[in-house]
Amino acid sequence: MKVGVVTFPGSLDEVDAQRAVRIGGHEAVALWHGDHDLRGVDAVVLPGGFSYGDYLRCGAISRFSPVMTEVIEAAGRGMPVLGICNGFQILCESHLLPGALIRNERQKFLCVDQRLRIENNRTAWTSSYDEGAEVVIALKNGEGSFVADTETLDRLEGEGRVVARYLGDNPNGSLRAIAGISNERGNVVGLMPHPEHSVEDLTGTGTDGLGFFTSLAAAAFA
Repeated sequence: MKVGVVTFPGSLDEVDAQRAVRIGGHEAVALWHGDHDLRGVDAVVLPGGFSYGDYLRCGAISRFSPVMTEVIEAAGRGMPVLGICNGFQILCESHLLPGALIRNERQKFLCVDQRLRIENNRTAWTSSYDEGAEVVIALKNGEGSFVADTETLDRLEGEGRVVARYLGDNPNGSLRAIAGISNERGNVVGLMPHPEHSVEDLTGTGTDGLGFFTSLAAAAFA
């Protein structure tokens, strides 16, 4: 599959995401925030960083970049879209996912090897995992606390749209320890931890994040 990785002004992890895409067996295609087309890609990754300097609100300006018009339309047609950290924030600002990401409960930037449980392996990005699998993936954020009203949280839980949940200490104060969610169709996933930093034994936390990228192969033939 051809997987587009978008670079916004202030992105930090687009090269890591491209590498993870290649290790996962796909072709990585570099996309720019000002692009007006997606260059024929089959899926899109919105990487971590501080797009547009996080001015106004994390992801709020990126939501109006030209490429996001194309991403929103493609997601509506079923294209797999993964938002990692800042990408998760952009997906919420774009209303592709509900809720919002706010300042960490402890008011500090954190960088830890975080234990997670995969709650939903039926999305385009998680089918390589067993449901309930416990993994360790790098987590680094300052505004990573997921919040939503009670009705939305109950709906996400009831529809099985909580993709991943923090285990042990809740590092950023996310409601119900939510680390990632999906849309109703399961093609759009937002994840606060960074699976692209957990794809090789040589560096990072091992290979527990690789499944987010190998899952696309199964999605292609679903």
